[in-house]
Amino acid sequence: MESPEFEEFDPASDCECPGCVQGRRLLPHFPGGRGAGRPAARTVVVAAAASAVVGGHAAPALAAPQAAQQPAATEVPAADEPDTPQGQRAPLHGPAGQAAPPAAPAKTPATTRADIINRAKKWVTAKVPYSMTSYWSDGYRQDCSGYVSMAWNLAGNEWTGSLGNYADKITKDELQPGDMLLFHNQSDPHAGSHVVLFGGWTDHTRTYYVAYEQTRPHTRSQSTPYAYWSDSARYVPYRYKGVTGSTAGSEPDTAKPAAPVRTPFPGAAYFGPGANNRHVTELGRMLVERGGARFYTTGPGPRWTEADRRATQAFQEAQGWRGSAADGLPGPQTWDLLVTGRGNDVPAAPGAHGVPAFPGRALFRPGAHNDHVTQLGRQLVQKGFGRFYTTGPGPRWTEADRRNVEAFQRAQGWRGGAADGYPGPETWRRLFS
Repeated sequence: MESPEFEEFDPASDCECPGCVQGRRLLPHFPGGRGAGRPAARTVVVAAAASAVVGGHAAPALAAPQAAQQPAATEVPAADEPDTPQGQRAPLHGPAGQAAPPAAPAKTPATTRADIINRAKKWVTAKVPYSMTSYWSDGYRQDCSGYVSMAWNLAGNEWTGSLGNYADKITKDELQPGDMLLFHNQSDPHAGSHVVLFGGWTDHTRTYYVAYEQTRPHTRSQSTPYAYWSDSARYVPYRYKGVTGSTAGSEPDTAKPAAPVRTPFPGAAYFGPGANNRHVTELGRMLVERGGARFYTTGPGPRWTEADRRATQAFQEAQGWRGSAADGLPGPQTWDLLVTGRGNDVPAAPGAHGVPAFPGRALFRPGAHNDHVTQLGRQLVQKGFGRFYTTGPGPRWTEADRRNVEAFQRAQGWRGGAADGYPGPETWRRLFS
C-alpha cells in the first residue's frame, strides 16, 4: 500500500482581531511565533492518501508582556517577504504620478539621534496608515522608505534603492539608535525590499532590538530579532551621514542594555475560576513562551481555565516551590519571574515510546535561540540530513536548519506547505522515532 502523505497546517480562524487577521495572512510559513499575537489554532496532521485525521497538536502563539506606550516585546513575525511595496523617489507632498526629482548629490541635513527617534515616535503615536501612494501631513510618503526619509529629515522621499546614498555602511556592533537596517532587493525591488530604524538593543545578548518601521496596517515599534524576521542575512546596517550629537532622549544605546519592559502585577483578583480578562491571556502567552504550551489545547485566551492553572503550577514547581507556593494561581513573585524572563522554564514532558515531546512551532523560526534548535539539528545530522550545515548545529535557528528540515520532510514524500522546512508535531515524531 502506498505510504500516505502528511500535511501539517493550521485551520483558519474566524476571529477578526488584528493579530488573528495578520496571523491568517502569514500562515503556513510562520504558524505560531514568539509573538504577538493571536491565540494559537490547533494544528492538524492530515493523511492525504487515507483522507483521515490522524493526530493533532496545539501550536503556541506567544507574546511577551507590553506596557502602555512601550514597544511590544514580540509580535507575530512578518511574512517571508514584508508586505510593504513602496513608491519611487518623490518630492515632499508629491502627488501620485508626479515625476521623481532628478538624481543629485545626496544632501544630508544635520540631525541628532534623539531627533531621529523622536520623529519616528510621532508616526508610531499617530498610527500613520501604511500607503505607497499617500503622503502624511508632514509631506512624507506613508511607506517604509518614506518613514526613514521623514525620521532622517531628508529633503524628499527616497526609496530603498536610494537611501544608502545618505548613509555609510556599518557593522552590527556599531549600531546605535537612529541607524537603519536596509534590505534592497535589486533583482525585484518590490519583492521583500524593506527598511527599519534601529531603536536600541533590548538586552545584553544583542539578539533582539527595538525596530521602528512603517508596515501594514500602520507605523509600529516592537522588539524584533536581528536583523529581521525574514531575509535576515540580507539586511545591511547603515548610519546616516548627517547624524550628530548624543543619544539623549532616544532608546538606550548599545553600550547600555535596555531594561526589560515590565507589566505590573494586576492583582490576584484577575486570576482564578470565573476570571475573564486580558491579563489571563497575557499570563497564558508568557507561560507558553516559558515551556507551558503542552497544557493548552486552545488559546491562551481571556477566560481562566484549568489549562492556565496547570501551566502556572508547572512553572511554579519548576522554581522548586511546593504546597501553597505552587497552587497554580499567580502571585507577584510568579508574575515578576514571567515578565522579566528570569527563573526556570517549565521542563518538557517525556513523550511516548521514548520520543521527546514536541516543544512547539514557536521555537523554530527566524530569530529563535534555544536548546531545542540544537536538539533538532543533532537529530537531523544523525538521520543523515545535515548536509546544509557548515558549522553547528547550534542553538540559533538558521537557514541551514530550515533547509535540512525541508530535506527530511521531502524524504517523507511531502510537498508544498508540508515541506516548508519548519518542524511540526508529525515532522518531530518521525524525526525522533
